[in-house]
Amino acid sequence: MVAFTKTPGFPTPARKTGEGTVAACQAASSSAIRYSIVLPAFNEGARLGTTLQRVLSYVASQGWNAEIIVVNDGSRDNTAEITRNYAEGHANLRLLENPGNRGKGYSVRNGMLNATGDVLLFSDADLSSPIEEAPKLLAAIERGADVAIGSRWLQSKLQTRRQSLCRQLLGRTFNLVPRLLLGLRYKDTQCGFKVFTRRSALAIFPRQRIERWGFDPELLFLARKFGHRVVEIPVAWSHSDGTRINVLRDGLRMVWEMVRVRLYSWAGQYDVPAEISFVKPPIPKEVPQ
Repeated sequence: MVAFTKTPGFPTPARKTGEGTVAACQAASSSAIRYSIVLPAFNEGARLGTTLQRVLSYVASQGWNAEIIVVNDGSRDNTAEITRNYAEGHANLRLLENPGNRGKGYSVRNGMLNATGDVLLFSDADLSSPIEEAPKLLAAIERGADVAIGSRWLQSKLQTRRQSLCRQLLGRTFNLVPRLLLGLRYKDTQCGFKVFTRRSALAIFPRQRIERWGFDPELLFLARKFGHRVVEIPVAWSHSDGTRINVLRDGLRMVWEMVRVRLYSWAGQYDVPAEISFVKPPIPKEVPQ
């Protein structure tokens, strides 16, 4: 569990080194858990059951020591109930509840800061990039990357169901913004399939300030700023119906959020972690091999 001493969003930095924050996180890590899989969820009741069954089955088939964390972002449907029902029969699944609807960025940060694994992955709840693609990113971590990000555009032929042409054009146009404002040269910053070593997660997520759709470029900006090696990996991807992002409205908001990232950096607000106090989470039950 993570207790914020101030409401996240624009917290006051704590120390200049952040060593206490990192040490607290490391102390909370359970050596039994190799992988943490974080699934942010908002009103995902219609498809969450299928997602959990697929992820749980895959983790079992691989023999992973892994935990699955569903972060409920103030859902108004049965997202939490579905997660609790599955958790009754799966000791490696747990539910985190946000204090209301705070956004995908907040949800991912909440999950990552509560995760106990050595390697931390977050994925969209619709599994647009299948969980079976995870070994591609994990292999990059094993080869020495600090962060591995899934990409829809490095090998676009891997897209099994594409977005509409209009959404593709607008998405590619918005992809220019992090290049211009933040100097990020990746083909795809927005794919919701990313893996972090624990060390990189402890350096990046306590500094994250963007809580909604624009958090992905912020994470990559912070990774580069603090010298973490990021590798972009082509992954299979399929457009899912029911996406809640409005390309124009949320796209414009994301532009503003990237401007904020640049302003935060100029003001030195990323030089220290946000003021976060960590409460040691309960040790998960040992996951059978």
